[in-house]
Amino acid sequence: MNKFRIIFATLGLAASLATTAQAGDLAAYHGQKIELGPVSGVAYYTVEKDGYHVVATLADTDSKTVRFEAVLVPGQAVVLSSPAAQGNAPARVEISRYNDRIQVQNLSATN
Repeated sequence: MNKFRIIFATLGLAASLATTAQAGDLAAYHGQKIELGPVSGVAYYTVEKDGYHVVATLADTDSKTVRFEAVLVPGQAVVLSSPAAQGNAPARVEISRYNDRIQVQNLSATN
């Protein structure tokens, strides 16, 4: 339980720098809360020579965490999803790069 509190305190601190939105721009070096059903966390990006480095750190209620990293160049996108119970659609979030901005958007599930 202590590990759970530390993880979510860290995520909460990063999320306090950002606003939660259904779709909106992500500011460089600032976290934005993302929710994927039973999994939630924070996404942010940094500007590097080879592209924008997007990082998402997610955790569930059992303190199981995962960190996802991708490098996006203009026109690229990545989709994060969380499985759901049989018959229910998974939660999905798309992180896209449009020229010099990154957008985070909740998506309707397709499968």
